[in-house]
Amino acid sequence: MESIPDSIRPQRLQPGIGFGSGSTGTLRSSLRPGVTVPIAPLLPSPASLCASSGPPPPPPPLQLHSLYGTMGGGGGLGPGAAGLCNPGNPTVLKEAVEAVVRSFAKHTQGYGRVNVVEALQEFWQMKLTRGADLRNGALVVYEMVPSNNPPYVCYVSLPGGSCFGSFQFCPTKAEARRSAAKIALMNSVFNEHPSRRITDDFIEKSVCEALASFNGNREEADNPGTGIGAFRFMLESNKGKSMLEFQELMTVFQLLHWNGSLKAMRERQCSRQEVLAHYSHRALDDDMRTQMAADWVNREQGVAGTIAQELASTERELEEARLAGRELRFHKEKKDILMLAVGQLNAANTATLPSH
Repeated sequence: MESIPDSIRPQRLQPGIGFGSGSTGTLRSSLRPGVTVPIAPLLPSPASLCASSGPPPPPPPLQLHSLYGTMGGGGGLGPGAAGLCNPGNPTVLKEAVEAVVRSFAKHTQGYGRVNVVEALQEFWQMKLTRGADLRNGALVVYEMVPSNNPPYVCYVSLPGGSCFGSFQFCPTKAEARRSAAKIALMNSVFNEHPSRRITDDFIEKSVCEALASFNGNREEADNPGTGIGAFRFMLESNKGKSMLEFQELMTVFQLLHWNGSLKAMRERQCSRQEVLAHYSHRALDDDMRTQMAADWVNREQGVAGTIAQELASTERELEEARLAGRELRFHKEKKDILMLAVGQLNAANTATLPSH
């Protein structure tokens, strides 16, 4: 099954896991990952929470060919897919970024100092005018991390959704903004290279590498019901797209895996193809974030300290990835969802306080 029946489409799948739905029912109810139940007595015991509906371990940093693990219940999207080789030496990273920025300046504005913030915006504006499919326009969005003292940290979100951050020690907010723009410009430029496109040859090589890495057989690659088969299905469905475009799509599935939603849908007998067909056309939006946040609120009600522990782990991952110059949206979205859950908890606690 490669598409979801029209009768199901009006009832949008929700990423919330919930605890009140069983594993049987209509196709529509099976496709729904669940509806969060906020009533405390309906929550499972801490033991069953950890055993069944708790989130799986965070996906490890894998190479692109290992993405199929997300479809099978594990795995993540590694730095190799972000369009940026991830040198371990910060000096190497800095020199590589500066080289790309200088080259871009040479070919677009002549020799001389380049304003990377303006250059990044102009790059995406150029893509839009040349027919790029940018649904929300070409605006590049910057976000400063609130701080009164250095080092300052800035994130930049590209029109497609990819996110990068300042990767150097930045003594000023302006420098943090420039640092984020540099790494984003480097990835944007690299992403235009023909080698960063998903082609038949690339798909075949990636699937072969996945089979070799996980001791799979050829039949698995041809069966969309397997993890490798689902990986191949995703690649073929995105043929012609760039690595950044593909990663933007995979972020949704990474978050569904991290949140435990893929596991919940699998337990409700929802096939991988049904999930893939639906979420391949579903943008990450506030509704999805709110549902995931509600799941973390339920986990916190079952086991106190769950959100704080996950938030601390997520912030460490985000910091390490930012300093390494990696694409950050997965880590950033996790943090935003967890902070949203904290807000929901605070609101719920305020609402239940006795009035005087």
